Amino acid sequence: MEAKPWLSQYPPEIPAHLEIQEATVQDYLKRTSEKYPEKVAIHFMGKELTYKQVYNYAKKLAAYLQELGIEKGDRVAIMLPNTPQSIISYYAILMAGGIVVQTNPQYMERELEYQMKDSGAKAIITLDILFPRVSKIIAKTNLENIIVTAIKDYLPFPKNLVYPYIQKKQYGLIVNVKHEGQNHLFTEIMKKPAGKWKQYELDFEEDMAVLQYTGGTTGFPKGVMLTHKNLIANAAMSNAWLYKCKEGEETVLAILPFFHVYGMTAVLILSVMQGQKMVLLPKFDAETTLKTIEKQKPTLFPGAPTIYIGLLNHPDIKKYDLSSIDSCISGSAPLPVEVQERFEEVTGGKLVEGYGLTESSPVTHANFLWDKKRVKGSIGVPWPDTDAAIFSLETGEPLPPGEIGELAVKGPQVMKGYWNRQEETEQVLKDGWLLTGDLGYMDEEGYFYIVDRKKDMIIAGGFNIYPREIEEVLYEHPAVQEVVAAGIPDPYRGETVKVYVVLKEGKEASEEELNEYSRKHLAAYKVPRLYEFRKELPKTAVGKILRRALVDEEKAKIEDHQKRA
Repeated sequence: MEAKPWLSQYPPEIPAHLEIQEATVQDYLKRTSEKYPEKVAIHFMGKELTYKQVYNYAKKLAAYLQELGIEKGDRVAIMLPNTPQSIISYYAILMAGGIVVQTNPQYMERELEYQMKDSGAKAIITLDILFPRVSKIIAKTNLENIIVTAIKDYLPFPKNLVYPYIQKKQYGLIVNVKHEGQNHLFTEIMKKPAGKWKQYELDFEEDMAVLQYTGGTTGFPKGVMLTHKNLIANAAMSNAWLYKCKEGEETVLAILPFFHVYGMTAVLILSVMQGQKMVLLPKFDAETTLKTIEKQKPTLFPGAPTIYIGLLNHPDIKKYDLSSIDSCISGSAPLPVEVQERFEEVTGGKLVEGYGLTESSPVTHANFLWDKKRVKGSIGVPWPDTDAAIFSLETGEPLPPGEIGELAVKGPQVMKGYWNRQEETEQVLKDGWLLTGDLGYMDEEGYFYIVDRKKDMIIAGGFNIYPREIEEVLYEHPAVQEVVAAGIPDPYRGETVKVYVVLKEGKEASEEELNEYSRKHLAAYKVPRLYEFRKELPKTAVGKILRRALVDEEKAKIEDHQKRA
């Protein structure tokens, strides 16, 4: 207990150790389809599919993929937003013996080409409007087949007839793909009678289910090898944490993209495992989300801070009934305390911060949702079967409570390693510990706190400054909607603090006002020296603000200025 002080914080309902059944990710779809065959698995813009239907569609696509030559261990990419096809494709690839490569639909040709080459994917399942992009890179990769679907394919009547016109207006194109050669239409595959498919024996601990690429905010994206055990263990931990949720009775708002590891595990895999209904939204739009919550009454709402911020700042939020929301775990970025408090006030539900990374499938820590102490500003405590420690940046030795060092985690959810990158794997996996690259500390009770990314720490005039601390202060200013702090090159101090601010609609704040506000709440050396107001900030698909992109912008400006001089 001394080594894991957080276990004394656990409520009796959460076990310290879980018995994980050695079943593959796809086994759970089969089990749920047999246990809850007529239960709605997916709600998509008015269209609903039962678990039995989803399983049968996945089985049909799995057989077709094998006909195309997909064998055990082959990589198959999915380049889709949250749609019924993305769920069917995910399980079909696994059932065919393949490994899923999740691909962001926003990727342009260069990014897509890199990922397809690096993964060696043999086939890709994508949208009609993305087909031209995929076609341009196919000759430069190992891709042999493209399976094409459209949003309208799983829309109810008459939306399926109207949508192509909306799509043409929005994207300026209608793409017609013929079901021939290397191009295959999802709708045509589903019309075929179910073919025979070979079921492969899989090693629960060793065989990969997913090759999940990191965001690439620090250099080129790396393929993270996640096994069936990694994913099932993390989903089981999530289920244990949500101990008040009832199997087969919850409705989950599936707004986190499935191509992001948090959406894949905490929404897709966990929902299928527990027989929950998923309400799919292919992209985040505040008004659409509010309307969907009122109508579909989701009880679970996993999200990211920018999603909650976007809803809270919608001018008509008070017009909507959000009282169905019971539990929300926020991930992918730090959750500002002010956002947590306001969201709980508006919905009456619980919103807590969690923590994870792609390399850990992804969740390792979270705050308790019910009955136990929640520490604001903390990422919470490690999940069942998960160990965590803070290591000294100087000596590499474990540090006592209260001291800042690098957070390391250990558990069954930790990746096998990076795809084809042995050296980089060895840099982050040491004696079973995953070095996260995040700086933090643990308190006496076992609650952990992240102060910042190791690479994001600002060193100005010899002082260590953590951007998160500055951001937390400015988030409390009534006019600030979003803010990010970054260290930019400074000839005198080495680095200086600059903040990029998005103001709330209809609110005003000057640089002088924010500077005065910062001085009241921060030590002088932490006070931002530069302020820039923007309409929006660069973000990943899941809403994580790209601090590094802003720093790169500043460096490019400095280089350009020096060239001109």
